[in-house]
Amino acid sequence: MTLTRIIPSLRRTLPDPLAVDSWPEGTVATTVDVVISGISLLHLVEVCGTPSVHGGASVIPRSGGRPSSELRTTVLVARVVGVRLDASGHPVIETDARLDDARLVWSQARLLGRASTAHSGIVLVDVYAADLPLDVRVGDLIAIPSRPERMAEAPTWLSVLE
Repeated sequence: MTLTRIIPSLRRTLPDPLAVDSWPEGTVATTVDVVISGISLLHLVEVCGTPSVHGGASVIPRSGGRPSSELRTTVLVARVVGVRLDASGHPVIETDARLDDARLVWSQARLLGRASTAHSGIVLVDVYAADLPLDVRVGDLIAIPSRPERMAEAPTWLSVLE
């Protein structure tokens, strides 16, 4: 449990912590953005639109951030295009990306572009459950890292861009 989870208003001044092992090497969170090796995901969206993909060397688990020479982690940025509530009151969102591959690490999904002060909880995205602020809305950007893949292999889940 983090301070920003207990007191969501802290997100205005304190970024939600990242699980370093789930993101590419050199990933830094700000209150409204994620920066990977000096590249802002918000700027990437400005230049390339959504869905967008960016990545880098994976972090070796429990190494304190040391990069892997063999594995790559990729991050998908998608835009929310629809929001509704399911029968139990959970937000269900639709994005502009195809999300039919289980390679994405939904527990690490991040809201980009604004510092929400709403409590976090389960937000359903297609058939997946993400831990996001419960005030997610149309137009929001979401960044989701993938599981590491061998650098020599093309990411199998990049069909999200088709």
